[in-house]
Amino acid sequence: MADTAIDYAAVFQALPGMVALLTPELVYADANEEFLRLSGRTREQVVGRYLFDVFPDNPTDPAASGMRNLAASLTRVVDSGERDAMALQRYDVESTQRPGEWEVRYWSPVNAPVLGPDGSVVLLIHKVEEITELIRARSRRQGDRARVLEAELYTRARELQEVNERLRRAHAREREVALALQKAMMPSPSPVRHHRAAVRYRPAVSALNVCGDWYDLVDLPGEDRIGVAVGDVVGHGLAAACAMGQLRSALSAASLVAAGPAQALDALGLYADSVEGAENTTVVQTCMDWATHTITYSSAGHPPPALLRRDGTVTFLDQATDPPLGARPEHVPRPQAAVGFTEGDTLVLYTDGLIERRHEDIDTGLTRLAAALTRHRHTAPEPLADALLLDLLPPDGATDDTALVIIRL
Repeated sequence: MADTAIDYAAVFQALPGMVALLTPELVYADANEEFLRLSGRTREQVVGRYLFDVFPDNPTDPAASGMRNLAASLTRVVDSGERDAMALQRYDVESTQRPGEWEVRYWSPVNAPVLGPDGSVVLLIHKVEEITELIRARSRRQGDRARVLEAELYTRARELQEVNERLRRAHAREREVALALQKAMMPSPSPVRHHRAAVRYRPAVSALNVCGDWYDLVDLPGEDRIGVAVGDVVGHGLAAACAMGQLRSALSAASLVAAGPAQALDALGLYADSVEGAENTTVVQTCMDWATHTITYSSAGHPPPALLRRDGTVTFLDQATDPPLGARPEHVPRPQAAVGFTEGDTLVLYTDGLIERRHEDIDTGLTRLAAALTRHRHTAPEPLADALLLDLLPPDGATDDTALVIIRL
């Protein structure tokens, strides 16, 4: 079997259910034999044509909503890159034998994306199960009572779909506001002083999964010192974005007056006690000093920064790790550590969306990051940031937000 090539075109045509492929512009790219048979259309009548030119709404039914509902579902799939299962639909079909006559039909559709290498939707899988005969059979067996139940079921299904659509729109608005808030509060990606820096922020693909990841770069007092922090607030949506903004601003201010990263995180921990939703936030604060060629750092439960040496070796800065903010009932001073660097080394800070995967140990993600850094060790910060996102994020899109900061030392 390993040496036998599978004819996927033949498999597609032999599928026992109704399946069609649509472009993102809702033009039929293909349809299997079962789809053509049950819809009463030929391949020439379907492939290459706009969906709703082939299957418009019944003009004799003023309450017809099948076309509108199907268009909304397919648009959601294109926009979100996620599968969408629709409620029971009545979608009448014009008879090919008797033009002008419309046959009452009931369908259960599911729409799913086919993603390209860059994560964009290149095709839509439109799978449909026709249940017209099932409903008619029940009506014949049970008479008037079945018809009443059928009408009630259809009404409830339409009501449920309308409620779901309102919820989707509300979540979409919250996502837009949260992303705008995050963008407004993030610092400029321009280099701090003369040091070469690259930053990236990638929101999760899910429309409901806007998180509280952040980064911060700030010039510190002294001859040639900068502070870089990356953090991750637990939770999603506007609440996480608001907590993120407060914590980022507080840490930025604290780092300007603190004696070092540990003291800055101490101050942030005390402040976090008064911020709703700040519990269990992870954050790492670093200070780079070019006069002494040292990186001082402290971590509150955050994945360790990676130091890429010029020779391609990677060291994870994990010698000053403490629990997340608010995880201890009593205040305990944070630990702090330091490591030397040479000109041409690269420091990489990130949030867990870059390395963590479900059902996978975090060490696997760290190993994957180290390998990618070694592979791209001669790459400048800007293209390196793009290369890491391409290498490490899932091809179908990340389920968690990702913040990434790269400093060429």
